[in-house]
Amino acid sequence: MGIKLMSILMLQVTLVAISRGVPRNGSSSKQNFGPKFAVKSIQSEDGDVIDCIGIHNQPAFNHPALRNHKIQMRPTYDPIMVTKNEKDTREASDHKGNKDLYITTTAQIWHKSGSCPEGTIPIRRVLRKNKSKGTTVDDHARKKPTISPYQFNDNKNMNLLQANHSLAILHTEGYAYFGAKGDIKVCYPSVELDDEYTTSQVALKSGPYNQYEALESGWAVNPSVYGDRQTRFFTYWTIDASVETGCFDATCPGFVQISKDIALGAAIYPISKPNELPYQITIFIFKDPFTGNWWVNYGDKVYIGYWPGELFDRLSFSAETVQWGGEVYSARVGTSPHTATQMGNGEYADRHAGTIRRMRVVQNSQVIKFPDWVNSYTDEYNCYDARYRWEFLPEPEFYYGGPGRSYMCP
Repeated sequence: MGIKLMSILMLQVTLVAISRGVPRNGSSSKQNFGPKFAVKSIQSEDGDVIDCIGIHNQPAFNHPALRNHKIQMRPTYDPIMVTKNEKDTREASDHKGNKDLYITTTAQIWHKSGSCPEGTIPIRRVLRKNKSKGTTVDDHARKKPTISPYQFNDNKNMNLLQANHSLAILHTEGYAYFGAKGDIKVCYPSVELDDEYTTSQVALKSGPYNQYEALESGWAVNPSVYGDRQTRFFTYWTIDASVETGCFDATCPGFVQISKDIALGAAIYPISKPNELPYQITIFIFKDPFTGNWWVNYGDKVYIGYWPGELFDRLSFSAETVQWGGEVYSARVGTSPHTATQMGNGEYADRHAGTIRRMRVVQNSQVIKFPDWVNSYTDEYNCYDARYRWEFLPEPEFYYGGPGRSYMCP
């Protein structure tokens, strides 16, 4: 009787796992994308190879939960239509007399070498040399999972919200969030070791810190995923704080892409340099209220694609928190000697550092607006700090960043 009951329980768990798409990032043995399926391949001057894959042959559909998924080609409503007030604040903060004028870019380096035809999407080819030694594709393309600091027997990482991760963020919570937006200054930070990374992003999250679901997009310098230290556009998702699920870009099934113009994981061009005009990317993640899909918009007009609602549990309803800012991963954050991996552009938080502007959220009213409440937070203020500024500005701005190891961060 006990054996029979155990068999039934195991069968139920298996069926639930398949329906949720949980097993190991939802990967399946079938692979219907890659160089041999490419309609066209583009050799980028930065070394990337972009394969133009038929939109119905993309990696997303190898996820068990998406086997019968029908592609949604556009959102059912257009949240990008801004109100007159937002147009006015943008013009006030970006007028020609402003010496800190930001230039919004959607260009990627591979665009110089060609474009993908209609009916295809660009997939950045993951080369073997880009994978860390001794790791699977799932392992190298997923963020390093966090461990509760209370599991440590010594003082290592005890000052971090999440072990091995140092954050400098602007944070809002207390409502149901259905979207978040921000203009992120594009920088070129230094990453010290190949197994470390630095990111700047807009993130929506739900759940406890050790089992949260998350959607993120922004830019990253991540040698272990991309094989170099270029600043690249990324998307990321997880349903269990990156313990077993989720990945960057299209390195595992899940994200459904519709744009033929933007490649996930491709290098951004141009980027901000000292004493030159700063460049920014606009990231907008929002939920379609009719389909439940979470869309990613890049710039003010480019719909890249979406994470289907079937992938999530908590996020199938709404997000509980929104975060804007930077993150550094290293086994040497919270320790001495500290990592020298930079956040933002490596400068401490001021108007010349990493910057996010026009922070917006979407709540029940479906109106894009500035959050009712925000708070800045940093794990290691001597290494990476954060500053929220609103006085004497037509639009609030968030500054963040730092050099990591320095005389202030020994």
